[in-house]
Amino acid sequence: MIDHIILNVTYIDEAKEFYMMALAPLEYEMIWEQQTWAAFGRDGKPFFLIQQGQKPNPPLHIAFRADKRVMVDNFYSVAIASGGKDNGKPGIREKYHPNYYGAFVFDPDGNNIEAVCHDAE
Repeated sequence: MIDHIILNVTYIDEAKEFYMMALAPLEYEMIWEQQTWAAFGRDGKPFFLIQQGQKPNPPLHIAFRADKRVMVDNFYSVAIASGGKDNGKPGIREKYHPNYYGAFVFDPDGNNIEAVCHDAE
């Protein structure tokens, strides 16, 4: 199991703002920040970190687990309103499994950011 991941971002301030907003509906928050770093997680435990640097080439796909489908819907709405670009509206993705409910947004650096709930309605 992965403990944490670090994602390079081109503009740390823009990325911090985007991720603070986009991850809030999933109940993730910024745990700490420094000038060129920020860490997000739950219950005081960071697991997703961003740092200023060269953006990934190719862009990455990162999926965040949501406890409920409504959280996926809210993630999508807030991420789009915060500058994300649509890459797949919330909905069932049966090709993965019958209860796979996900939404996809490109972050400011073009990474494919997903929120997914695996539970039935």
